[in-house]
Amino acid sequence: MKQDSIVTVHPDEHSRQTAEIMQRFNDVFQLHDPSALQGLVAEHCVIENTVPAPDGARHVGREACVQLWSTIATQPGTRFDLEETFIAGERATIRWRYWLADGNSIRGVNLMRVEGGLIVEAMGYVKG
Repeated sequence: MKQDSIVTVHPDEHSRQTAEIMQRFNDVFQLHDPSALQGLVAEHCVIENTVPAPDGARHVGREACVQLWSTIATQPGTRFDLEETFIAGERATIRWRYWLADGNSIRGVNLMRVEGGLIVEAMGYVKG
């Protein structure tokens, strides 16, 4: 089931472009279909994710980022509830709740940056 979050977009063209990219990015996880990722991720993209605690891991390059996000998007029995997406220029903040297959959940936020129409940076943080 696809769930849309509350989306707040700063009223300028750059923000509208970032919002469209973030909608396509969120759809990957809502629809469990990572096929769009190749066209959304820059060659020099960097992800700093949430595991292992406490500092997470750093993933560099399109291949590494697409692989990580594809794995997350296709985990059986999981889902993301989108809470809010805030867009301002090249930056996006996505608040979410991730439901694991066992019924437990984790709340978190992604701080994203878009450049030239592609995602170049993503930093994930979780509560707890």
